[in-house]
Amino acid sequence: MVLAASPKKLVVAASREPLNGNQIRGFWAAWGGWALDGMDSFIYALVMVPALRELLPRSAIPDTPANEGLYGGLLFALFLVGWGMAFLWGPLADRFGRVRTLMLTIAWYSLFTFLGAVATRVWQLAAFRLLAGIGIGGEWAMGGTFVAEEWPESRRKMGAGLMHTGYYFGFFLAALLNYIVGAKYGWRAMFAVGGAPALLIGFIRYGVTEPNRWVNKVEQIKSWSVTRSFFMLFSPTYRWRTILNCLYVLVSIVGLWAGVVYVPSAVINLASRAGLSPLEAARLSSYATMLLSLGTIFGCIVLPAFAERLGRRATLALYFAVMLVFIPLAFGYAFYLPTRALSVFITCLPFLGFGGANFAMYTLWLPEQYPTECRASAFALAISVGRFVGAGITFLVGAGVSHFHGIGIPVALTSVAFVLGLALLPFGEETTGKPLPA
Repeated sequence: MVLAASPKKLVVAASREPLNGNQIRGFWAAWGGWALDGMDSFIYALVMVPALRELLPRSAIPDTPANEGLYGGLLFALFLVGWGMAFLWGPLADRFGRVRTLMLTIAWYSLFTFLGAVATRVWQLAAFRLLAGIGIGGEWAMGGTFVAEEWPESRRKMGAGLMHTGYYFGFFLAALLNYIVGAKYGWRAMFAVGGAPALLIGFIRYGVTEPNRWVNKVEQIKSWSVTRSFFMLFSPTYRWRTILNCLYVLVSIVGLWAGVVYVPSAVINLASRAGLSPLEAARLSSYATMLLSLGTIFGCIVLPAFAERLGRRATLALYFAVMLVFIPLAFGYAFYLPTRALSVFITCLPFLGFGGANFAMYTLWLPEQYPTECRASAFALAISVGRFVGAGITFLVGAGVSHFHGIGIPVALTSVAFVLGLALLPFGEETTGKPLPA
């Protein structure tokens, strides 16, 4: 007599489907590239104050707290403009392959992060950050698309969450390097270390092959122009979801780049008010960044389970709600406390970190909404185009810091963006329970 397996046992068996060598190596390539991407992107947040204190006078600009806030926001804004241009990598990946394009993005951001070490004027550093942003923005889309297409369906969702922990492990790594290298050798050494990701290219070149899903489409797309996959996103089938996805990521960008990225500067400010030395303040900002990163890594790991149980839209709403509460609590309340401000602010950081893991939802959700022939273009566009608007908002935050002579109120106001995100989420494409499109 043949006994039928229970659905529960089938689910467990499927979830344990083994990974082959290319899936494992490809995951570590995507995760490693995204981790080093996170390290390079967060290096600037950690060294912004000391870098500007040296470069502003060299650029004939007075070094004042107001100018540090203004030009710090301007450089963040230019970095986001560069990231916004990263949508150009998507059509290249759809036409020429995910792995090839992944290597190009890593080489690009490594080079221009490294060149920050030789900047002698603030505008030189601004140009290097703009160019680094182009590569940093592309790596996420390439790595996320690869994992979605190469991993088995039963493990794809968890793979997305695990892959996204890499970016925040990079934050942790940047904070650790700042504690060991930056505090001792200065901000230029930190940018020099930022060139290290280029070493990953050799491993990818000889150890990772293109996902079968893309290879099976090569015959279909080889006659396409590079731009055809991009214009598919605005066909009647995909137009509305493409617009919504861009808006969701814009909301997340405002919360991260206009809000959470100011955590190191806020901690240094509060530590100085508490009477700590500059060296102690720099090291405390590193500890705070590590704490923030641990909260985000935890949020990434548990996100796939929430997404399967609650659905994609409800899970993203949960993470948005956490940010809506804790950004104003940290920057609008704790930052201005007359006593114990530093300790209360740091207590908020694990929650800010958890809410910041909302970006992991896009690694899981975006690939589920598009077919293989335009998947990388959709991913790259959604995570990039909103950064042009985010750049303007980030510049406004920098101007607000200059106007209010402090970080608190301008950053707290960025939480309003999550109200818009929560209002738009019911209209998103729900993909829970559906396989990745062919």
